[in-house]
Amino acid sequence: MDAAEAHAHEPHEGIGGKLNWLRAGVLGANDGIVSVAGIVVGVAGATANSTAILTAGIAGLVAGAFSMAGGEYVSVSTQRDTEQALLQLEKQELKTMPEAEERELAQIYEAKGLSPELAEEVARELTKKDAFQAHAEAELGIDPDNLTSPWQAAWASLLAFSVGALLPLLAIAWTSVSVRVWACAAAVIVGLTLTGFVSAKLGDAKVGRAILRNVGVGALTMLVTYFVGVLFGTTVG
Repeated sequence: MDAAEAHAHEPHEGIGGKLNWLRAGVLGANDGIVSVAGIVVGVAGATANSTAILTAGIAGLVAGAFSMAGGEYVSVSTQRDTEQALLQLEKQELKTMPEAEERELAQIYEAKGLSPELAEEVARELTKKDAFQAHAEAELGIDPDNLTSPWQAAWASLLAFSVGALLPLLAIAWTSVSVRVWACAAAVIVGLTLTGFVSAKLGDAKVGRAILRNVGVGALTMLVTYFVGVLFGTTVG
């Protein structure tokens, strides 16, 4: 019984928590690094004016951070509304047809590999303890006491994007004109290597592939935006 209950709790709390941090934190920082690096390197390709480069970078940081935060808030709010609607429906079903719901719970555990007799016993005991909690987690994969907060996700995205965006912005601001693009590129590669490593660890994925993918996307972004800036600067000049 204890093992069955522990199994019911473990996947959603462990994996769910990892995915939330992965989405709202690491990917936010990754987007901040790539987005602002593309902006400042692109502007640096068009002009040597430090004020113009910093202004564009800061504008990109602010706009990107609020865009990420707003997107996360809307996305998680929609997810939370859906979860609450499913939970409300489950409550109604438990009130109107408790026997059928208990049989359904037993079938879920039987499908996971328990014998029919043990599955019925588990369903009966969990129903006695907290039928709503048992059905929410086993049937819906939702912990009703731990729904994702839209505000927490929004703030996490805003802060993560801002921290990531500061890396290329400071790298290009604190170095001389002759090397600032290369300094920014080096800082971005280091930052993307770190976010790739962390994302792979949190998602139990292959580290090398995640880092290569991250660095490749960042390098391509800077290369394209730099030459767009060069072309634009040459045309304007």
